[in-house]
Amino acid sequence: MTAALDVKGLTTRFDTRAGTVTAVDDVSFSVEPGRIMGLVGESGSGKSVTGFSILGLIDEPGRVSGGQVMVEDTDLRTLSADALRSMRGRKVSMVFQDPMMTLNPVLRIGDQMAMAVRVHEPMPKAKALERARDALGIVGIPSPEERLAAYPHQLSGGMRQRVAIATALLHGPAVIIADEPTTALDVSIQGQILAEVRRLADETRTAIVWITHDLAVVSSLADDICVMYAGKIVERGTAEEVIGQPRHPYTRGLLDSVPGQHEPGTRLPQIPGSTPQLSHLPSGCPFRNRCPRATQVCTTTPPFTSTGSHSVLCHHPLETS
Repeated sequence: MTAALDVKGLTTRFDTRAGTVTAVDDVSFSVEPGRIMGLVGESGSGKSVTGFSILGLIDEPGRVSGGQVMVEDTDLRTLSADALRSMRGRKVSMVFQDPMMTLNPVLRIGDQMAMAVRVHEPMPKAKALERARDALGIVGIPSPEERLAAYPHQLSGGMRQRVAIATALLHGPAVIIADEPTTALDVSIQGQILAEVRRLADETRTAIVWITHDLAVVSSLADDICVMYAGKIVERGTAEEVIGQPRHPYTRGLLDSVPGQHEPGTRLPQIPGSTPQLSHLPSGCPFRNRCPRATQVCTTTPPFTSTGSHSVLCHHPLETS
């Protein structure tokens, strides 16, 4: 099956006073239609920058310095600014962590969604509002006709996030990139939105990249997982492989630090140290200063080794049973 999104060698750099920092370092992955890929890692690992880089939303002093981003049969990296702008929303959409980054507080929901429709497809406003109403219904918003007349502040946080997802769906894009869209929501609302996203992927065949630091979320939502650390993908595979049989010590550390896996009252394991500054990465494996398995060979660049669809960037990968 042809991938809806195929990223190869994506590299993004920022010019700072301390020198040039590589925030996304030779990142490659693909997502097939109807599948959800979880992009996981600690804060500062490069997850969100990867999402913005795919869409060409990196501003100075940053720049996407290399790689290929194929959406269906089009390489977004080769497009002019105008052509890329026409692709956003129509072929590839983004759902931001804060829906108020998407929604204008002084415009009604219907007006904003109709505007998003008509910018790509000229049509009467009444027809655009019909499409907006249908999109709200798809994401499970009750009484969608009434919600079109509401302002963003009149909706709950969960409802606003559903509106943001509905807006991303207006043109039936091949790919949706969701940047931690449920982080600020309570658990019950988060669960509802995750269920809706899973259903949408299955029914519309939209490929979804779900950016998160929460392994509990991706374990129940994603089909595939890529784990990022210091701008690199250090492990990738199916959700069953990465969650059930992690091979990178960093992935193992993330899983061990999930509270629900331990007896109440026991000390929670944690990964020692903190994420290194991208301007002062250690030589070789960027995780080596925090890794319990590190040896002298880890001062050299680790190779990517694969077992079927399961790949790991490590000199000393964990064994699978």
